[in-house]
Amino acid sequence: MEFGAAMSPAHESVFVARGLSKTYRMGEVDVLALRSVDLEIFAGEFIVLLGPSGSGKSTLLNILGGLDSPTSGVARWRDHDLASADEGELTRYRREHVGFVFQYYNLIPSLTVRENVLLVTEMAADPMAPEDALTLVGLAHRLDHFPAQLSGGEQQRVAVARAIAKRPDVLLCDEPTGALDYQTGKLVLEVIATVNQQLGTTVVVITHNAAIAGMADRVMRLANGAIASIKVNARRCTPSELQW
Repeated sequence: MEFGAAMSPAHESVFVARGLSKTYRMGEVDVLALRSVDLEIFAGEFIVLLGPSGSGKSTLLNILGGLDSPTSGVARWRDHDLASADEGELTRYRREHVGFVFQYYNLIPSLTVRENVLLVTEMAADPMAPEDALTLVGLAHRLDHFPAQLSGGEQQRVAVARAIAKRPDVLLCDEPTGALDYQTGKLVLEVIATVNQQLGTTVVVITHNAAIAGMADRVMRLANGAIASIKVNARRCTPSELQW
């Protein structure tokens, strides 16, 4: 399969949402964060979710990752019903299938790089060795350093290594370059693209940076809690080609 090609029904759907809605109660006011979202995401795809603040990107990602539940509608990951799952089921789903990368790295400062990654592998059924995950992100030479001894970009790459060390089926990234400068952000995007292409991991990236959309198989643009458009890229750009 060419990564830039449109997905056909023959490709396996890993995420399916139908009529997905989420309402939050804020004091006396109901805030509709998602409005009847329909989508499918296919195995091995690289998806970029674009949209302004408040468009529903993070709410959608949190439901796909089992961090939140919808108010109504269908949300499934393969044979997992995410909409009706209880907290125990969602915890197992997150542990067994999902890796998360957030804007801020959330590393434990008192642990070395190796130990930060090891924490995740101890909970996984078939993990990578921490050394292997850190080699994949280009940090094999930093195993015994502490987070404070690393740059922001290196810390984010450790966060990616930690997320992928348990060999997740899907990697969900919420503004992974939002706290980084241009050159460092592109290094982190190179790592995420490598994970997608070499490991076959399904990747969903939230960003407000429209330039990053060039990396995707498909770009889903959200507005006012709904998917406003879906674009298929004829060719995926490499991170080195991106300009912003």
